[in-house]
Amino acid sequence: MAEETKEEVTTTAPENAAEATESGESLAQAQAAGVDAQAGDASGAEAGKRGRRSEKVGVVASDKMEKTCVVRVDRLVKHPKYRRYVRRTSKFMAHNEQGATVGDKVRIVETRPLSAHKRWRVVEIIQKAEK
Repeated sequence: MAEETKEEVTTTAPENAAEATESGESLAQAQAAGVDAQAGDASGAEAGKRGRRSEKVGVVASDKMEKTCVVRVDRLVKHPKYRRYVRRTSKFMAHNEQGATVGDKVRIVETRPLSAHKRWRVVEIIQKAEK
């Protein structure tokens, strides 16, 4: 009885593989269909496998590079001794295809490493800088 079930299992697996090849689509192509062209974007099955991406809002400090900008993100941290809030600043290099300029308030999202220092991408320009 156990041998019969093993035979059934082994026969169904090649049948599924044959169906996938008959449709002209391999397993890699089927899974790659949910991935967009933009680096770091995914929809469907790919988005469910990955954890939630970190988002930050900051101000563009420098845009002197091509397709890259430096975003300054401020946060308030309570001082351990004086119990006052102190402003701490972090700078992130972000991939900029939106055309953000110095002084713009932007939203950046975490993405795969794009270069030695770039791990963030500009998603939207929240507020343009006043000229």
